[in-house]
Amino acid sequence: MESRGVTPGPYRATKLWNEVTTCFLAGMPLRKHRLHFKKHGNCFTACEAADWLCELLRSNSNFGPEVTRQQTVQLLRKFLKNHVIEDIKGRWGSENLEDNNQLFRFPTTSPLKTVPRHHPELKKSNLENVSKEKESIFKLRHLSRRTPKKHVFQENTENIRSEVRDENKENPVEEREVRQEDIEEIWRHIILMHLQTILGMPSLEEILDPAQVIPQYIIYNMTNTSKHGVVVLQNKEDDLPHWVLSAMKCLANWPRNNDLSQPTYAGFERDVFRTIANYFLDLPEPLLTFEYYELFVNILGLLQPHLERVAIDALQICCLLLPPPNRRKLQLLMRMISRMSQNVDMPKLHDAMGTRSLMIQTFSRCVLCCAEEVDLDELLATRLVSFLMDHHQEILQVPSHLQAAVEKHLDYLRKGHITYPGDELIAALPTYSYCKQISTQEFDEQKVSTSQAAIAELLENIIKDKNLSLKEKKKKLKQFQKEYPAIYQTRFPTTESEAALFGDKPTIKQPMLILRKPKLLSLRY
Repeated sequence: MESRGVTPGPYRATKLWNEVTTCFLAGMPLRKHRLHFKKHGNCFTACEAADWLCELLRSNSNFGPEVTRQQTVQLLRKFLKNHVIEDIKGRWGSENLEDNNQLFRFPTTSPLKTVPRHHPELKKSNLENVSKEKESIFKLRHLSRRTPKKHVFQENTENIRSEVRDENKENPVEEREVRQEDIEEIWRHIILMHLQTILGMPSLEEILDPAQVIPQYIIYNMTNTSKHGVVVLQNKEDDLPHWVLSAMKCLANWPRNNDLSQPTYAGFERDVFRTIANYFLDLPEPLLTFEYYELFVNILGLLQPHLERVAIDALQICCLLLPPPNRRKLQLLMRMISRMSQNVDMPKLHDAMGTRSLMIQTFSRCVLCCAEEVDLDELLATRLVSFLMDHHQEILQVPSHLQAAVEKHLDYLRKGHITYPGDELIAALPTYSYCKQISTQEFDEQKVSTSQAAIAELLENIIKDKNLSLKEKKKKLKQFQKEYPAIYQTRFPTTESEAALFGDKPTIKQPMLILRKPKLLSLRY
């Protein structure tokens, strides 16, 4: 099941729920079952449903192969609670379902959820705000922004200002003062423009409020980092406790950095892991925060093989929006679980589960979770954490191209190329081009055509290679003809065209005249 029908936008989790439900209703095999000497038609067992639904979810790009059978059974329980299915006696509303031979069936009523719609007046006001946002890209009109509630950071912007001033000391052009508000506003618009371009959406209004883009967080995350790119916090009270950091270092570098002077015992590593897990699971909100839930859920729909680069670039920008303490915790957590999953010397931390699966199942809900209960929360979070583990080094690094884009805009502003409110002329901002997003079918067609062109070029190189002897060239062409007969046939449609290359007889010989041997008659009567 490919999630092509679920477009980016608000309430994407609800749309995915409806998509999974529709596919389950349409594809789940129904047959007769016997229970207590009585036959029941058009039904299925919980075990059969778990088998079929697990394969469905694993083949969906929104959930991926990391889906476990336990998660599938949990989803079936939610199906029973929401009357997607009912037991053979028509009972539903609870989550009383186990992975066994209990019989269930589909109800006659529609189980699909209603996707809420925006009120027309609210949508109109949003459109007006977006138009003002676009206008302020040029006029730098300062928008009303939310003041950060939890953390206030000092922005490291003096370097940006000094670099901008030093660039053109030789040019005696009348300069304008670059204010702190200008720098923050440019960061906001650069982030919004790049994210909208990457996602290929006409507008971000339905998944991200511009007020959620806090320039102070972005600037801090870009400039206050260690040599490894990890955020360094000025206020140590917002950092991970020392005992949690020590425990994470212990498992991340196991057994190299394990302090052998400390007493250890059988199961020591499991207790250390449980200590770390309890800390993250007890956090008041997920690391990606509740307010960015819709944003990250929408990016989950780009997590397909041909859109992997798009997903990485989008997640790289979205993770810059996080409060610095959250970004630091996410960086350290991803580094730890990635190292642990790849460490062949790591002792087994669970009796029935591998290290990678254990990391994903344990920390998924403390990374992504909705403030209100969403039926597909766990599956969506599992998919995102799996992708973050595999690409965390790229996603959580500082994107230098954003810094360069901001500095270029500041340079335009300082030189007077961007006007303030009240000025009549507005100069064009620098533009940025990105790769065009294509469909899966176009990607497959381009892949085939590109491969065939490369193979055809290889054939031409063999033909034109003057360093090969005639015997070696014939041998290579014979091998090529065996591996790629269609391309060889296109290049040499007839034996004559092949013979013209070597100036002798065709390599494919014509069948010789076969004379029929006379039948010898026996002399015996």
